[in-house]
Amino acid sequence: MTEFLDPAILFFIFGVFAGVVKSNLEIPQPIARFLSLYLLMALGLKGGFALHHSGFTLEIAVALGLAIFLAVIIPLIGYTVLKTKLNRYDSAAIAATYGSVSAVTFITATQALDQFGIEFGGHMAAAMALMESPAIILAILLANKARVASNPAAKSVGMPKILHESFTDGAQLLLLGSMVVGIVSGDAGQAIMAPFSIDLFKGMLAFFLLDMGLQAAKNFDGLKGKPLITLLYAIGSPLAHAALALLLSTLAGLSLGDTILLMVLAASASYIAVPAVLRHALPEVNPALYMGMSLGITFPFNIILGIPLYTYVAKLVHGF
Repeated sequence: MTEFLDPAILFFIFGVFAGVVKSNLEIPQPIARFLSLYLLMALGLKGGFALHHSGFTLEIAVALGLAIFLAVIIPLIGYTVLKTKLNRYDSAAIAATYGSVSAVTFITATQALDQFGIEFGGHMAAAMALMESPAIILAILLANKARVASNPAAKSVGMPKILHESFTDGAQLLLLGSMVVGIVSGDAGQAIMAPFSIDLFKGMLAFFLLDMGLQAAKNFDGLKGKPLITLLYAIGSPLAHAALALLLSTLAGLSLGDTILLMVLAASASYIAVPAVLRHALPEVNPALYMGMSLGITFPFNIILGIPLYTYVAKLVHGF
């Protein structure tokens, strides 16, 4: 698999190694935060420039509709499966984590597609943004139901605050705002921003994945002593979710590139946006559980093995 020769992926593997051997290598948090915002801004601009050329078509509407459908159905399926082995709070938290998406996994996948010369629509960045919030909202509703059922006097978490946090998250707003800038500025804006949003992108991604490798290694310990289903779900659910996305994309007639990215989005799990909300909305759940699963297992699996696997299977289905 040539993905292993990609410098960004190799830096991620190196970061995992450095974390496992307890090296003191670390990326200062302000720098890591800047890198994540840079990647989202550059991705949004790239998507906006692409949408400036393509306009809003029926295929784009279908792709966005499928993204929203997956963002709703995946957490519902996950909660139904998990609650057979875990309590309802843990089940809701994990379902939200895996129903939402990982921006870095998506960005890494776009780079892989560029490397292979597989075209994809800029609107897929909007699909990613649309998939951030539904899982969080569903998880809070499920948790509130469980909370009231166990204690009728218990207060439910206020949905207005949760909705506000879900839809006004700074990273999500930056992504969407950058897309609007790209659409409005068009070719002239693309020429001006190319040195920033294109030429520097690969190096910035490699640096950020180094930090993500370090963070992934730190989260391995969060899974010690956890039920077996959490380990099985951390690997099995991405494969199942990607298969569902492949089926729906094939039936809808999406392009190869859009199909692969929808598979990646469905297979990914949030480790930033969802945990930030769940810490306040679901204090009954230890963050080490869903962080250990998403960042300690699912993220490395998708980055190293998942993306090339989803690409290979989608190409087979599309006859490439």
